Amino acid sequence: QVQVAESGGGLVQPGGSLRLSCTTSLGVSFIDLMRWYRRTPGNQRDLVASISRNGAVDYVDSGKGRFTISRPGAGDTVYLQMDSLKPDDTGVYYCTVSSIVDETHWGQGTQVTVSS
Repeated sequence: QVQVAESGGGLVQPGGSLRLSCTTSLGVSFIDLMRWYRRTPGNQRDLVASISRNGAVDYVDSGKGRFTISRPGAGDTVYLQMDSLKPDDTGVYYCTVSSIVDETHWGQGTQVTVSS
């Protein structure tokens, strides 16, 4: 079974920063897309950021200018750097890894809480 493991969540004050990490056991040549989703306290699930195998990135509108997704060397780990955090960023952040045959694997999630 393909494993996906996130880490880096925590409690931060508004304006603070967090760096989330996600590592997968899927061989890097089989990775098509790595994405971060967020489940909010209102139980909405939003796509926060994505990075394709060729390095193309995309962000939710509210994260543009504050969030940065990266995958160094097209390797087995993806990061989400989150700066200038707001209370609305609160939620459980899930890493997903989609293969070149369109199988998607989910991590267990890591809690991000932004509160004063």
